[in-house]
Amino acid sequence: MFLNTFKNLILFLFVITTASCRNQDAKDKNVGAQNSEPLHDPIVLGANRTEAYLPQLENRKVGIIGNNTTVIKKSLSKSPEIEEQEKYTHLVDSLVSLNVNVVKVFAPEHGFRGVEPAGAKITDGVDSKTGLPLLSLYGSNTKPSDEQLEDVDVLIFDIQDVGTRFYTYISTLHLVMEAAAENKIPIIVLDRPNPNGSYIDGPILEAAHQSFVGMDPVPVVHGLTIGEYAQMLNGEKWMNNGIQADLTVVEMENYNHNLQYAPPFKPSPNLPNATAINLYPSLCFFEGTNVNAGRGTSNQFQVFGSPFLNPEVYDYTYVPRPNEGANDPKHNGVTVYGKNLTDHPSINEINLDWLINAYNNTSNKEDFFREGFFTKLAGTKKLQEQIESGMTSQEIKATWKEGLKDYAQIREKYRIYE
Repeated sequence: MFLNTFKNLILFLFVITTASCRNQDAKDKNVGAQNSEPLHDPIVLGANRTEAYLPQLENRKVGIIGNNTTVIKKSLSKSPEIEEQEKYTHLVDSLVSLNVNVVKVFAPEHGFRGVEPAGAKITDGVDSKTGLPLLSLYGSNTKPSDEQLEDVDVLIFDIQDVGTRFYTYISTLHLVMEAAAENKIPIIVLDRPNPNGSYIDGPILEAAHQSFVGMDPVPVVHGLTIGEYAQMLNGEKWMNNGIQADLTVVEMENYNHNLQYAPPFKPSPNLPNATAINLYPSLCFFEGTNVNAGRGTSNQFQVFGSPFLNPEVYDYTYVPRPNEGANDPKHNGVTVYGKNLTDHPSINEINLDWLINAYNNTSNKEDFFREGFFTKLAGTKKLQEQIESGMTSQEIKATWKEGLKDYAQIREKYRIYE
C-alpha cells in the first residue's frame, strides 16, 4: 500500500513539476511574491523531492523537526488567483496522508506553527490537526532527550533558515544532529535556500562566548544552506566529543548561492518580508543595545529607534506597541527617534555604520550596550570595545579579514551549490 501510494505521488509530482512554474523566483521585496519574468528555472526544494527520501521512511517511525515553513509545494501553477498559502501543504500533513508513521514533532523557537514571540518559552502539546505529540526544543529543553527518541527510527529536519549565526534554527540543527548521533538514529535534512547565502561576513564566534545564539565557530553570516551547514557540522566534528551523525541531505534543484530568494512564509514572526531578512544580519546587533529594532511595529528589522538617540540627527519617529512576535517590545509605548530603512536597497554585507552612528549619537552611552547579550550576538567582546574606542566600520571589518579567509576555506569543503 505504501509503495503504491509512493508511486502515485511520484507520478503526480512529475506532472506538476513539468508545468509552468515561476513563483519560486524571489526578485520582489515581499515574502513569497514573484517577478512576472523570472530569470532562472524554478527552485525545487528538498521537501518536494519526495522520491529521494520517502523510501527511507518505509516501515519506520518518523520524528520531524519543523515549523510553519516545513511545507511541500502542492501546485507549481503561477495562477494569480491561487493564494500563496494554498499552494503548499505542511510536510507533516503530507506524510501522514501517505500513511508514513510519523510519531512525533519537535518544535524550535517560535513553535510548530511559527507564531510565538522571540524568546518565548515553547511548551509541549498536541497538534490539533493530526493529534501528534509536539515536543518543544525551545525552553527548558533545547536538545531531544534519549527518552524522547526511544520510539523514533529516523528524523527529518526541515526548517527555513536565514543564514545568520544568531538565528537559532542552526543551533537547533546542531543539537538535533548531536542527539541523533548519540542515539544512532539517521537524520534527513531537506534542503532550502539561504536568503543571505551569497556572502560571508562578521567576526568568528569565540569559544568563550558560545550560547544558543551562537554555537559554532562561524561568522555572523555563514553563507551556507541548512543542508550544507549540516554537512559542515559533521565534517568539522563540531558536535559533542566530535561525534558524527548518519546524515542524508536531500539537495535542491536549480539553486545557486547568488539567486535572490524570498521564502513564501515568514521564517519567524519578526521577519515579515525579504527586506527584513536582508537587513537582519546588520540590525540584529541592536537587540543587544537599548535601541529598538522595529519590534512592536509592522516594520520589524527595517526600522530602528531609541528615546536616547539625538532627534536632530534621527528625525524618524515611531512608538513600539505589542503585536505579533512582541508581547512587550523594547520602549513599549514610548516615542523613539531613529531611521526608516524600509526602502533601503538590498545589501550583501553587514552594515556597521548604523550601529556605530547610533552609539555616537546616544545620550545614554553607559547603558547603550547590554553587555552580556551584545557579546553573545557578536560572539566576541572585541566588537563592543572597538565601537567604544571610536574605530570606524572599515577599521573594524579589517580585523575580521583573517578569520573570514580561514572560514571561507572550511565553507568551500561543504558547498553543494555554486
